[in-house]
Amino acid sequence: MTVYTETARFDTGRAMTETEMRKVAPSIFATSAHESRSERFKPIPTIEVLRGLMVEGFVPVGAKQSASRTEGKADFTKHLIRLRRVDDGKVYRVGDTVCEILLKNANDGTSAYELLAGLFRIRCMNSLVTQTGIMDAIKVRHSGDVGAKVIEGTYRVLNEAERTLTAPQDWAAHKLNRDEKQVLAEAVHVLRFGDADGETTTPIKPEQFLIPRRHDDRADDLWTVWNVTQENAIRGGLRGVGRDDLGRARRVRSRAVNGIDQDIKLNKALWLIGEKMAALKATK
Repeated sequence: MTVYTETARFDTGRAMTETEMRKVAPSIFATSAHESRSERFKPIPTIEVLRGLMVEGFVPVGAKQSASRTEGKADFTKHLIRLRRVDDGKVYRVGDTVCEILLKNANDGTSAYELLAGLFRIRCMNSLVTQTGIMDAIKVRHSGDVGAKVIEGTYRVLNEAERTLTAPQDWAAHKLNRDEKQVLAEAVHVLRFGDADGETTTPIKPEQFLIPRRHDDRADDLWTVWNVTQENAIRGGLRGVGRDDLGRARRVRSRAVNGIDQDIKLNKALWLIGEKMAALKATK
């Protein structure tokens, strides 16, 4: 989801420099709005918000921005930054869950300012992580008193980020039986492949979302099973055999979710499914 550099390592991690960020996502540094915006549009300079978050201890470890076919828009278009604490003295191991802040913005009218809390599972010490969830946080429109709203929302999402760190322990306490796993897989299947009416036509089956990609994920607790389904939904690569209009066999392979907005939207919905399942299990 994010372009990572050596800054993201969990053994020798450091903050990205502004020079590094400018190379991969120059729109972070826009301090004015694109010429297509009206006077009512209030630009939110991402770099200024970012510097404020760094004072709070969160530093950028990865960044990316959307492509733009419109000449001159590349310096204003949608971008996403991942921020993490690297000076809190924590020592991480493979399999640990780390909390990061996701900052999305654009000054060309394609995105509101949005700050979200995200959870990621560490896959190896050289920065590979698997995104495990994005929690709904704050969104600020580019109009009115944006400065005050951004400051207020930033502190709110920081508190939310700390709260979500209990999810791995809470969800891991709930064991899922075969039927519960199937229900979870079917919900993710519809979310990933369903149309506006919730109908699916893909030959890829719900059960395929339950197939772990690594040995450590062979467990029956909600946290592990949910992570398996989430990773299969986001990373793609699931295969199936369907039929074309002439009845001939046609092999299909699910695509990875790479778009900034699609990724965030799908992860929010997946997280909600996990929360609902955890709440149901807690009442039993």
